[in-house]
Order: sequence, then structure tokens, then C-alpha cells
Amino acid sequence: MKRVVLLSVSLLLSVSASFGAGILVEAESFRDKGGWAVDQQFMDLMGSPYLIAHGMGKPVKDATTTVEFPEDGTYRAYVRTFNWVAPWYDGDGPGKFSLRVGNRKLPAVLGNTGTQWMWQCAGKVSVRKGPVNIALTDLSGFDGRCDAVYFTTEEDDIPPSGAAELAAFRKRMLGIPETPQAAESFDFVVVGGGIAGMCAAAAASRLGCTVALVNDRPVLGGNNSSEIRVHLGGVIELGPNEGLGRMIREFGHSRAGNAQPAENYEDAKKSAFIAAEENVTLFASCRAVAVNMEGGRIRSVVIRHIETGKETSLEAPLFADCTGDGTVGFLAGADYRMGRESRDEFGEALAPETADRMTMGSSVQWYSVDAGRRTDFPRFSYGVEFNESNCERVTMGEWKWETGMNLDQVYDFERIRDYGLLVIYSNWSFLKNGLKDNAKYRNRELGWVAYVAGKRESRRLLGDYVLKQDDIDKNVFHEDASFTATWDIDLHFPDSVNSVHFPGREFKAATKHVHIYPHAVPYRCLYSRNVDNLFMAGRNISVTHVALGTVRVMRTTGMMGEVVGMAAFLCRKYGATPRQVYQKHLGELRTLMREGVGKKEDLPNNQKFNQGDRLKAPRALRND
Repeated sequence: MKRVVLLSVSLLLSVSASFGAGILVEAESFRDKGGWAVDQQFMDLMGSPYLIAHGMGKPVKDATTTVEFPEDGTYRAYVRTFNWVAPWYDGDGPGKFSLRVGNRKLPAVLGNTGTQWMWQCAGKVSVRKGPVNIALTDLSGFDGRCDAVYFTTEEDDIPPSGAAELAAFRKRMLGIPETPQAAESFDFVVVGGGIAGMCAAAAASRLGCTVALVNDRPVLGGNNSSEIRVHLGGVIELGPNEGLGRMIREFGHSRAGNAQPAENYEDAKKSAFIAAEENVTLFASCRAVAVNMEGGRIRSVVIRHIETGKETSLEAPLFADCTGDGTVGFLAGADYRMGRESRDEFGEALAPETADRMTMGSSVQWYSVDAGRRTDFPRFSYGVEFNESNCERVTMGEWKWETGMNLDQVYDFERIRDYGLLVIYSNWSFLKNGLKDNAKYRNRELGWVAYVAGKRESRRLLGDYVLKQDDIDKNVFHEDASFTATWDIDLHFPDSVNSVHFPGREFKAATKHVHIYPHAVPYRCLYSRNVDNLFMAGRNISVTHVALGTVRVMRTTGMMGEVVGMAAFLCRKYGATPRQVYQKHLGELRTLMREGVGKKEDLPNNQKFNQGDRLKAPRALRND
């Protein structure tokens, strides 16, 4: 099969179009993004990615592009933007930027007012017909954001703000058809390019399936990428299916640790791993935005490039949701859960007495570096106040800097990520500018702050079996035992000390590790119970909130992906559904899992264990 890789590359011209008196320019399509970055994390809610000026307090380089104006005239410029500190601060916000058209800087300061995403007037400008350069100029380095720019010659011509109306407006202005004209067919479509999705695609490919792998970022690896920087956890190559996990040795990082320098996460190794699979077509920087159904089956998934807006329909008899959020399953109407089950529903001692919507949170990790000289940081105080008694006297923050446990990890996700940024900048500003004894911080500056948040939990798609605490505690035997989970039951909750200082607005988490015996999880947790041709792998599989505490780490999710890839091969071989693999072909799946599809030659052995440590036995079997 000819491989076609859709890469996130700058366009010769930005995505813009005129309709009547107006011209719409999508910010994510700017030809030269300068120091601005494309942020696609929230496009399901707001309809589009946007550009973010993530300078950690230092203004970033201008983003520039060229716009073709159809006629001479005086144009009003409207910019869709958001004062991101508005949920916590009533006043002038820090995410300031301006718009330049040709050689003229328009008068308005943008991104610092309002309480929601809005069209802000940047001013008027006279232009000549033809190509004109425009630029976004960051004024602060504090995460100003621009979704789109709209030029119009009519006084009351302001684009709509409602989600449905704005989506229709975008398509009309940009000439995007209601249904994608292009359709590509595969044996298997995997949506989500984290560790689970990578392994699902590679396993199916090595068994002869043609595979589309869809990833909504330019780099692979999900939480293990250089964008989020979480190390791989879990143990691979354990019984009863020792073959599972060996392929992770082919791309796993050589050095463990969270919130470390980008090179530690070896993005290039992951890219090479997928590029070597001749049967895999990678759709990079593409996000699944819709599904087309036929009865209880998915016929196709519509994906949209996060820079060009181009939509493509991917058809297949089989799909795998490896998005983490269960996005494909949700769009397809799959049954799912979100939040914590009650203690009585599954008899789980670790569950709360009453069911609720609480989830584990999302981490915005960061670290500082020694600059070898005294450094400054702007005073930053926007609704969260730090002082001598409540500040965090640290030089880095990893997984414990976790927010959003009491919010919706899908619909409130931008607010969750932004609160993570808010507390990092606010605390660092106090350490630099307010702490009396701050010698430790005088020569330090922020070296890295994630703007792509690391999420732990949201939707969990329901399969024919729901893994629960009892399965883990008793090491229950299942005839369809597949991958083995080894991580402790590791459920995060708001840190009690942080709660005292910031009640209801916590930004740090704590956990209690409950040791377990390695347990093999049923294959029935890896396919949807009501969407006939949908697999899932990753943190969105069929488990309770409590059971998610052990299966969610990434070596373990990679093995889930392998099992799904193997099962997809059997579906193709026999014209079967995922459920029928369990019913009729379980013996053959078991043989594949024991053999594995990882390379047989010598590979680094340091990938087998949790951060290089030996497997821990449960407390009941230990002497400590």
C-alpha cells in the first residue's frame, strides 16, 4: 500500500476566504507562526484550533501570513479571542496581543477583556486590492490566543458566536463542503496516536492489515511525548501472555522521569517506529470530528487537519478509539461512564459511598533552569494570591500539579488547563518578586511549562465486561485474559494541605498506592458493548474509576493496543466482529498474545519495568 503521511507543515498561503464583504482568516493556518503554537485541545467545543503565544512571560515572535483583499477599501478587523484569566479575575487580563495589517498596527489591545470567547474589534484599516501581510504581535508572553481574524467593509457585519452558527459560518466562508469529498478505505482505522494507538496500529499492520493512524498533534506518543512529558509506567512481557509489550522496547525512552528535558522522551524514535510500518498510513495533525453510522456500526470517521481545515472521510470495517476521551465512541453513541461509581454498585471498598462526577485531574507540568545570572519575571497576580505561608517553594512541578478533579474533563478542559497555567505563573511570580528569602530563585527562570495538559481520566467506554476492584483484589481468572496490569491502584485526590490554602481551587494532588498482584484483564473490556465494530485501548476502556487506577499507565495501555491490533486482524480474517472474536476465535487470539508481534532481536531490557525497578508484590506477599 502506498503510504500517505499528512504532516503539519506551514502552507504557502493561509486558509482564508472572502464571501460578500468579508474575509475570514483562520489563525492556525498562518504561513509563519513565529513563536505562536497551534492548540487543538478544545476544538470539539469551540469548533477550531487556535494560536497561543506560550512564551512563559516573554513575548514570542510574530505570527505572519498574507491575505488577498478583493478590492480597495476601509476594513474593520475583528479578532476572535479570549481573556483566559476571566474565570478568576475581573479586570485587564495578561494575554495581550495586537494585530498589524500591512505597515499599520491597529489600535486595540486584544485578548485582555471579556469573559468568554468573543469577536473583539481591533480597529479600522485602509488597504489596497491584492496581497497584504498581516501579523499577530504578542505583547506579554502570557498565552494570548487568537482563533481567527475577520475583515469586513460593512459596519454591522460581525461573525456569529454560537457554536452551531459559527461552525456553519466557517464552512461557508472557507468553502468546506458539508460532507468530505475525499474518502479513503482501510482495513482498520485507529484514532489516537498515543502509546495505545501506536501499538494497535503497528500490531495490526504486522499481521497484514492496512491501517490508518490518526493523531491530532504533530508528534506521536500522547502523554509520553515531549509536549506533555510523562514517563512510561507498568511492566511488560508477563504471563499469561508473555508476548505482549515487547514492541514497546522498540520505541520506549531510555531515561525515565516526568517533566524532564524534551530529548528524554525521544519523539523521533516513536516517529521512526510508525514510519517503518509499510501498512500504516499516518494522518498527523488530524482530529476526528464526526462519525457516520449504519445501524449499530461505524461506517466512516471524518477527520479535520488542525491547520488547513481540510476534512477527509476514512472508511473501514473496524475502528479503534484510542483518544483517551472516548471521542469516537461518544460521537458514535457508545455507552460510557464518567466519574466515580458508588461503593455498592460494584462492591468496591475504594469507591465513595455515593456516586459522583469526580475524576482524576490533568497535570500541567513545568520546570525552571539556572540561568547563571540574576533573572526577572513579571509580576503576575490574577485572582490567585500567593504569600509566605501558602506558596510552593519548588523549582519544578510534575504530576502532583494537577487540576480539574471537580470539573468536567471534557467540557471544562480549557478552564482546567488554564488554571494550571495560572497557578504556575502566579506562584513563580511570588517566588521571584515577593518571597523574602528568595536567593534560591534569583538566578532561575522558567525553562518549560506545558500548554498541552496531561489528562488522566474522562469518559470510559463500556464493553461486555467492566473491570472492577474485586477482579484485582482476588486476581479473578477470566478465560479471555489478555494484557496484564501491574501498577498499584493509584487514585489521585486533592492534596489536603493544598485544600487548606486553596479550598475548592486546589491545584495539587495526592495519592495512596494500594499494592496489587499482577492481574490479566479480560479482552471483553476492549470493545464496545453497543457499537458493533468499535475497539478501545487506553484510559477509555471498560473499567470502573477504581480499576482505572491500575490500568491507565502507558506500558499497560500499549499492551491493550497490541491486543486490539491482533483482534482486528482476526476480525478481518474471519469477517467477524470484536465480540465474535471472543465467542469464536479466542484460542487463536490467545496464541497471538502469547507469541507477540514485537521484534525478536535483542532490544533494551530497561523497558520491561516501572522506571527500571523490579515488579512489586502486593503488600500481603511482602515482608515490609
